[in-house]
This record gives sequence, C-alpha cells and structure tokens, in this order.
Amino acid sequence: MEQIKQEKYRIMIVDDEPFVRDILLELLTPEYDCTTASSAAEAMHLAEVNRFELVLTDIDLGDMSGVDLVPLVRAELPDAVVVIISGNQDIDHAIAAMRAGAFDYVRKPFDLDIVEFAVKRALNHHKLLAEKRQYETHLEHLVRRRTDELSHLAYHDPLTNLPNRELFVNKLEQALVRSNADARLAILKIALDGFDKIQDTLGHSSTAIVLKEVGLRLSESVGNAGIVSRMEGDEFALLFSDFQADHEVVECLKELTSAIKHPIIIENHEIFLTASIGIGFFNGSESDPVTLLKNTSTALHRAKEEGGNTHRFYTDGMDREAFRRFTIENGLRQAIDRSEIEVLYQPKVNVESGKVSGLEALVRWHHPEYGDVSPAEFIPMAEESGIIIALGEWVLKRACIDAEKLRSAGFDLNLAVNLSPKQLQLDDFTNSVVKILNETGFPAEFLNLEITESSIMKDADSAIDALSRLKKIGIKISLDDFGTGYSSFSHLKRLPIDVLKIDKSFIRDVTTDADDASLTMAMVTLGKNLRLRVVAEGVETLEQLKFLNLLQCDEYQGFYFCEPK
Repeated sequence: MEQIKQEKYRIMIVDDEPFVRDILLELLTPEYDCTTASSAAEAMHLAEVNRFELVLTDIDLGDMSGVDLVPLVRAELPDAVVVIISGNQDIDHAIAAMRAGAFDYVRKPFDLDIVEFAVKRALNHHKLLAEKRQYETHLEHLVRRRTDELSHLAYHDPLTNLPNRELFVNKLEQALVRSNADARLAILKIALDGFDKIQDTLGHSSTAIVLKEVGLRLSESVGNAGIVSRMEGDEFALLFSDFQADHEVVECLKELTSAIKHPIIIENHEIFLTASIGIGFFNGSESDPVTLLKNTSTALHRAKEEGGNTHRFYTDGMDREAFRRFTIENGLRQAIDRSEIEVLYQPKVNVESGKVSGLEALVRWHHPEYGDVSPAEFIPMAEESGIIIALGEWVLKRACIDAEKLRSAGFDLNLAVNLSPKQLQLDDFTNSVVKILNETGFPAEFLNLEITESSIMKDADSAIDALSRLKKIGIKISLDDFGTGYSSFSHLKRLPIDVLKIDKSFIRDVTTDADDASLTMAMVTLGKNLRLRVVAEGVETLEQLKFLNLLQCDEYQGFYFCEPK
C-alpha cells in the first residue's frame, strides 16, 4: 500500500556569511525544507509570507542583532522555535538571547552533530508547542461552544427552543428603553384552554408534542413582526414593537387564533385546541415591564373567566377588579377562622298546607373591607382554589349543629345543604359526612344534599357512584337548578335523586310568559312521573304560588314566604 508522504518541517537559516548558510543548508536539506536569508530584513519578509517551524539565526547580522530579531520572529510565527548560532563566546549574549525568547544557543565554530541534535531538539519542542496550542484551541472551542449552549439554555425554553421568561422580559425592557410616548408596543399572553385535561388524557410525552407544535405555529404566524416566548406551562407571550395601529395587532390575533385551532395529529388522533388571550398596550407613560406583564396577565385571566376561546384587552378597571379578586381569594382562606362566614336558612314550604317542611342552609360572607360578598362571587373562587372542601365541610357541620338544636326543640325539619362537585370527588367524602352526623347527632334521614344538574353531568358515572353511597346511609339527594343544565331523560332515570328543584329563572315569569309556564308544567310532570318530590325556587308572588299549587308542586322557596335568616 502506498504510504502517505509526510510534509517536511520548514527551516529558515539566517546568517550574513554565505559559507555558513551553505554548510547548514547542505546539512539540513536532505531531511528538512530549508530556506536561507542573509539579513534580518530578508528574514522578516520571508516570515511574513511563509510558515517556518524553526529559525536558525546568527547574532551578528549587520542590519540587526539576532537577539533583537528573536521577538520579531516569535510575533510573526508564534509556533516557530528560534535557535541562535553565534561565534560570540560571551555568556551574556547567550543569556540575552534566551531572555529574548530563543530556545537554544549554539556556539561557532560548531560541530555538525551538535547542530543536528539542536535542530531535532528544537523541532520536538515545536511539536510540543503546536500540540499544546492545538489542545488549547480545541479546549477554547469546547468552552466557547459549551458557554454558548449554557447561555442559550439560560435564556431559552428547552422544550420549544423559544425565548424564556427572562429573555422575554429583557427584550421588553430594551423595547421600552427605545420607545417614546408615540411608540406602539403590545404584549399578548396566550394560554391553552383545558390544558390540564389534555395533559391528564394524553400524558407528558404527547403534551410536549402539543406545546412544541403550538410554539412553532405561533413563531411562524408572527415571523419577524414580534418575539414569541414560552413563559411557563401552557402559557406563551408575544411582544410586538413595530406596528402603526392597534388593528394590526387584532389582525395578527386572528391569524394566531386560526393557527392554534388547526388540529394537531398525535398517533392518528386529532387534537383540537382553543386559547384564551390577554392583550396589553404600552400607553406611553408606563415603562415598567413587570406592570405591563401583570396587566396582560389580568386581561388573560378575564378571558379565562369568560369561558376561554376568546381574547380580552386590558383596561384600567381590570386592575381594581383583579385586586378585589386577589383580596377576596386570600381573605377567604382565613374567613372561617375569623368568624366572617355565616350560615343563614331559607324555609322550604309545603305548597298545599303552607307549613314549613324544611330549611336550606345558605352561606354568607361578611368581608371586613367589602361588606357582604355574594356567594356568586366567592363560591367560584373557592371552587377554583380548592378552599371549597374546607368551606363545604364547615357549612355542613354548622348546619347540622343548628338543625339538631331545632329538632331537639321539637321541630322535625329536613335540612338541605349544597354540595360542591369537588367534594363528591373525594374518596372519603361519605366517611366525612358520617363523621359529621355522628359528631352532631343529626339523623341521616333528615339530611338532604343538593348538587347542581350541570356539575353532575360533567362526570355522570362517578357522580352516580358517590351519590349512591350517600343514599345507602339514608341521606336524600336533590338535583338543584334543574332546567339550566344539559341532562338527558336517560341520565335523570339513572341518577339516585329524591328531589327535583326547578330553577328560579323559570318561576320568575311563570304567570306572564307562556313558554316559562309550559316548561315549568313539563318539569313538574316529569318529576312526578319519576316519583320525585318537586321544589320550586324563587317564588316571590301569590300568583306564582297559586300556579304551582295548580300543578301540584310539592314545595317552594322564595321571598314570598321568607328571606334567608
């Protein structure tokens, strides 16, 4: 096999005496690629246009000292080794040469064997220098590459490779510094609707595919017009800093929404997504990125509150509402301990006899700053935050204590308490109810737990199992707000319920609206056919009560008889 010819080392011989150059040239040429120079100036010219591994130079060159030539050569040829060959026997010259950067010093007249040895030793040193420099260069390259990687990781999301929160805030700060009162700057925050359910259903690996695809689609839609960032979880942020009018952002918003809604295919399954979007604009006076992001988050939260699959622009009023929500949600955690929560009772009245047949427990909150806070406001917050579990347990126990006192005084009244769907999801909920009944002494057969129609239908099978366990210990179950949800007749037949409660929205105009009258009649008839007791909510007039009596409705509640007390 033909061997690869190894390139010869290049040596430059510098001496102002021709016969010395010739001797060295003859000695070294068979093994090395040699070039000669008769002066320092010629040597430097050669060094500028050629590569040499070794320079052999005399000290006395006429135009320059060889000692002065050494640093010039080293500067031009960093990996070259310089060996001084001189007839000067003074040790001070040798020391000066070595201090200048020479590797070795050979005295004239020289022995050819010594020269050969010095050359080989110098070239071995060059090889070591070259290998060291190569290693250092490689190490620098690795360090630089790793530093770039770490820097990229520090400012980018590892899943989507999009800028992360820190880089986004940095870009926002830069945009604000460049901006002025007339600048147009907008921030969008995007959150995928029902992302937790997607994650629970598909698992983490498929969810990662969804997030990467959404990030890619957002980036492609925005292009060079803005910056797309993955902030955390399913939340993305966009920064637009170069547009002329707000409608341009709205147009881009339409494109983003369309891109997100296009189905994602995972393992032959089509995943359909929608998103909630909050939008905040730079108004020329607020230059704090934290405030701008907070405002946009407030708008995003409003979009989520309104059911998702929509967008909302930030307004100043949202700040006050967000602060109120924050205050109320945080206050709710201590409200029970501070005795701010109160249980009121609204009577259930027998339609035919007019006698009180039971009580419904209704929770009220007297906030120290906002006064009476409506259950319609704080109950959804309690559901969302999980506080509803502790609140529901406290209300049930308080109501059982009060009802047992009435029962001990001779009033055998049924007690109705509203139930949260989150309570039904607890594995030990039935046991916790039994514990409360045992602690308070209130009989299970007098307790009626109310659950809304819509909350049952979200997971009918598990709700039926939980309610059935409660039925086995003697507790009655009411289907609350009937007519406002989406239960089917087949579901109604399966539900282990005892009472059907017609929502007040149907009762309000039952004597003036033919449709409400027909619907109420149908619901009462349905309840009777299913052998359920029927309760009408929101009765406020005698005419409404008379109509219900004609339909043979069993019980009613409402301000006509009594407000909650």
